[in-house]
Amino acid sequence: MRLTSIIQKLHKRAPRLGKAASLVTATGVITVNSIGASVPIWFMGAAKALTGSKIADDTVIKVTNYWINSNNTLIDTILPNKDWRISLPSDVHPDGKYLLISNHQSWVDTSIVQYISENRLPLTRFFTKFELIYIPVIGQAFYFLDFPMMRRHSKEAIAKNPALQGKDIEEAKRACALLKNKPFTLLNYLEGTRFNKTKHDKQHSPYKYLLKPRAGGLALAINALGEDIDGILDMTIVYPDGIPTYGELWQGEINRLGVDVRYIEMPKALFASIQQGGYEKDETIKAQMFDWVAGIWQQKDNLIDKMLADFDANLTS
Repeated sequence: MRLTSIIQKLHKRAPRLGKAASLVTATGVITVNSIGASVPIWFMGAAKALTGSKIADDTVIKVTNYWINSNNTLIDTILPNKDWRISLPSDVHPDGKYLLISNHQSWVDTSIVQYISENRLPLTRFFTKFELIYIPVIGQAFYFLDFPMMRRHSKEAIAKNPALQGKDIEEAKRACALLKNKPFTLLNYLEGTRFNKTKHDKQHSPYKYLLKPRAGGLALAINALGEDIDGILDMTIVYPDGIPTYGELWQGEINRLGVDVRYIEMPKALFASIQQGGYEKDETIKAQMFDWVAGIWQQKDNLIDKMLADFDANLTS
């Protein structure tokens, strides 16, 4: 606690030194925790993979939550002057099963998801590329934690081996099915990539703050998990002072942040059709899904305008 007090004072009296101290402290703590957590995750994850042990699976999740929560403690203790406005539904809970969609601007987004989820939402997973499994520590943690890992096959590979057609979807569904008997938050960044002005202009996006959304990942998750979920959540993240880098987070430069999480409802008939595989088989269902997602995205665009205006109103009041 004394170190925390010193860092906070440095931010006030010598901002440049305070930023350096925050970054060095965060880097050191995160590195040590990552190394410390990786050992039990590896051993218990291997036991889970070999035996299917629920005890091993539960232990992997507990260690991961400790790992994440230690990073969250850093955010609470060494980052200064936070005007972070976070809104979540009152009835979400850590034992629930949720699909979460969000806009995406920075690598910081995932740390923010982990921060707002502590003691409120289950451990967050998201779709990843299978190739990430080869990254030391992180890749194996994704595998042991049942992150849906997708092998994407190129058009050339499918042309050479037609049996690969649709395999990526089958594998993603199988991976999603591993979550059925445990609490989960399955995150999907519908834009498929991080927002920037160049991408926005190249797409001719109809939205002011967003790229065009994609519907396939969410449809796949509904098809695999639809009957088990407690709801679909929509998260909107805004950075009023500009999109930050990951380093800027730990330097304490994200003074203002807005996060709004709310339930969204999909028409029951559309949900049932997607759950039954209609998105992949019926162009009409696919078009209805795109229309629904476009409507959600327009509402999100309007909400971002309002959230930014609320921050600006505080500056001028």
